[in-house]
Amino acid sequence: MTRVGIYSEDRTLQPLLSSALGKDFEVLLESDGKGMDALIAAGSCDVLLLDLYRHEDSLQTRIASARRFIASNVPAILMAEDSLRSTAFELVRSGAFGYTRRPPSIRDLKTMLSRACEASALKQQLYNPQPRIEDPEKCDRIIGSSSAMQRVYQLVRSVTNLNATVLVTGESGTGKELIARAIHNLGARADKPFVAVSCGAIPETLIEAELFGHEKGAFTGTVGAREGYFEQAQDGTLFLDEIGDLSLFTQVKLLRVLQQMEFSRLGSSKLIPLRARLIFATHQDLVKLVAEGKFRQDLYYRINVMRIDSPPLQDRPEDIPLIARHLLHQYAEVFQKPMDAIEPEALEILQSYAWPGNVRELENVLQRAIILAPGRVVRGEDLCLSIDEQDEDAGAFDAVVNIADYQPAGSFERQLRDYKIKLAVAAVREANGNKTVAARSLSISRAYLHRLLRLAEADSEAAFAEQPQRNSVIA
Repeated sequence: MTRVGIYSEDRTLQPLLSSALGKDFEVLLESDGKGMDALIAAGSCDVLLLDLYRHEDSLQTRIASARRFIASNVPAILMAEDSLRSTAFELVRSGAFGYTRRPPSIRDLKTMLSRACEASALKQQLYNPQPRIEDPEKCDRIIGSSSAMQRVYQLVRSVTNLNATVLVTGESGTGKELIARAIHNLGARADKPFVAVSCGAIPETLIEAELFGHEKGAFTGTVGAREGYFEQAQDGTLFLDEIGDLSLFTQVKLLRVLQQMEFSRLGSSKLIPLRARLIFATHQDLVKLVAEGKFRQDLYYRINVMRIDSPPLQDRPEDIPLIARHLLHQYAEVFQKPMDAIEPEALEILQSYAWPGNVRELENVLQRAIILAPGRVVRGEDLCLSIDEQDEDAGAFDAVVNIADYQPAGSFERQLRDYKIKLAVAAVREANGNKTVAARSLSISRAYLHRLLRLAEADSEAAFAEQPQRNSVIA
């Protein structure tokens, strides 16, 4: 039976809720914040019902407590009078599952409680897609519920027990190795070795010996025989990161291994069967490298049997609060500094930032924020981001777009489009070229602001291109 933890100071409402929900839920009542903390810490609740009952001077204390409860991993539903609706919606934006009026419709409340539990269970499956693996560490830290990440989870599940090569693509810092580890940990090779190798970090003169191993005396300086990464992986998984950095000579060697499914150590003619599964990753455009003659086309087709694209963080801003809270708890434990939550304003700043370094940069920002935060909550001023710096292209943008000359015209849809563009251009100008601040002032995402600015630049360039033609006609 689903366990509902109800936090309320209303002595009249408590027994009514307990009676109404008692047939379908196990109800745990608490009127004290410390008691509620204890219930959550003990894992006694599947879902929380938080009453923002307006009583005397304790409202702000209950709101602060609600923020603390919402920061936990237990889904929370807020119950508030109409006069506190804006406060309730603000708490929903900061992570609560939903909001219901006070007093609630019992039928609607039961439905919302059930859906909150279902959504929580679904998220757990998405973040840890390993129903048959008991050790949570085996699934690593893939976090996100966006449509882009759901596609990644679907592809990961589909290839776990296939012996096909997989190519993971994506920008640096998007978690390509985590995807590779999830494929390994969810499949039949989970109890076998997982060997990760960064091809770009190994000198060209040593890459062949590192991958295939060598015998004693194979080349100058060798003291004894050594197993390469292909042998070290045994029946497990070999993850070759930054495959695009391999030289053409090493690519030929790797292609032969994939074709023959066997290799030999340097200085030996003995063939060793390839037993490991291979997963490749790159942040480069291999198709472009093939066209430029820097990557072998036959090798590309060999490694690109199954492709998984790791989306950049900027394309899934809805996942940022989830990842940020996970990192907050993780590094609070590492630094041995208790942290409770991230302020809503700080979350908005994180969601509006472009994240050129992706999750790796977010991880670095949260580490510094935990160290700098004077209390147990990360504030906006604790975040060390480059949002105070002007974008490098701000000057060039001002040269292209003239706000005074940018006038809407045409159909209603066209005028509406042009008006949005004009607002975006004006916001960037007022923010002195800082697009993150401009997006925040308009309450839109930075990605949407960029789309509007690209439309403005395209319109201005088109108008400039037509100018010589008009002059020639006049002449």
